[in-house]
Amino acid sequence: MTIRIVTISTLFPHRALPAHGVFVETRLRHLVADEDVESIVIAPVAWFPSTDSRFGPWARAAASPQQEMRFGLDVRHPRYLVIPKIGQGLTPHTLYRALKSSLGRLIDDGYRPDLIDAHYLYPDGVAAAWVARDFNRPLVLTARGSDVTQWPDFARPRALIRTAVAQAEAVITVSEALRRGLIALGADGGKITTLRNGVDTALFQPTDPASARQSLGRTRPYCVSVGHLIERKGHDRVIEAFALRARSGVATPDLVIIGEGPERQTLTRLAARLGVADRVHLAGALPQSSLPLYYSGAEALILASSREGWANVLLEAMACGTPVVASPAAGNDEVVRDRAAGVIADDFTPAALARALDDVLRDPPSRGATVAYAAAHDWRTISAGQRAIFERVLNRRHPAPARELARSG
Repeated sequence: MTIRIVTISTLFPHRALPAHGVFVETRLRHLVADEDVESIVIAPVAWFPSTDSRFGPWARAAASPQQEMRFGLDVRHPRYLVIPKIGQGLTPHTLYRALKSSLGRLIDDGYRPDLIDAHYLYPDGVAAAWVARDFNRPLVLTARGSDVTQWPDFARPRALIRTAVAQAEAVITVSEALRRGLIALGADGGKITTLRNGVDTALFQPTDPASARQSLGRTRPYCVSVGHLIERKGHDRVIEAFALRARSGVATPDLVIIGEGPERQTLTRLAARLGVADRVHLAGALPQSSLPLYYSGAEALILASSREGWANVLLEAMACGTPVVASPAAGNDEVVRDRAAGVIADDFTPAALARALDDVLRDPPSRGATVAYAAAHDWRTISAGQRAIFERVLNRRHPAPARELARSG
């Protein structure tokens, strides 16, 4: 039986921001390819009145289409109001109105979803729960990181998250650490399943390191740090770790930082102040198709995040044969469980990252072993797990095919 779902997330790529939330799209792409599941995506975009480039990411988001096809997926981009910095308490409500209108039109046009599949608990999961209630659809939520580790620090989001999780028929977490975090918030552990993200080995394939560096025009060995240029990702600590190595006199590769964000100028100034500006290169945001060459040519990937849900970049680098150095953020130890994968630093400090990098560079695992480790994390198993969860939800709630339900609301 085909299961029809509506996937809801503001973390979803679109034509103007093709790397935004690509991890949600990737899992969904594999699900519909591997299993008898059909999805229409509602990926709301924050409303902004101008596409003038002076407004940066807000303008780029405003340039997104109202509807597009991505890898065979029908994706809708309704607009919702966001007031920067002061409007997060309002956002679930404006998002809810956009979702309700968009889903109502889908149902009026004949698409009868069996369930709602929503990603990220706040504000997305909260708004999706209200919509699921209005349209009498079962709800499956996926928790992905700061929706468990950060948003519950605030009283109002914490209360709304608890209510949404209690309403959901099932909850998926991308790491055991997030599962434990939800249980600590009072969630029923019996409804929570951990389905870790996989890696697309068709895209992330190893290239000979020397050939990769030549293709990139890089003549020196380098390491990579990949992620948005925001404080949480810890690129500053990586730069400081490289400066420590350089001051100690040990041979130190260059550092290539891939990503874009508000910390760019801060990182540039930091590299200059520490005397490593000529060895630190900010490459900006790159499409996923460019990453395999950068991974393949690197001596190591360094991830210094203070918080993570499930860091996809770790497995991506490994699939290209590149070992990793990761911070001890909760969840990273679930990805890096073997020497073939790399090393977990014993602290978040630049000194600890430098020591872990020394360890990997001094005695790296074979690239073949690292590739094999990543290959064991396949998407097919994860897709089957999602399908099984959906089936349990539908069989428990509606023994007859749920897609035959009439719209209510």
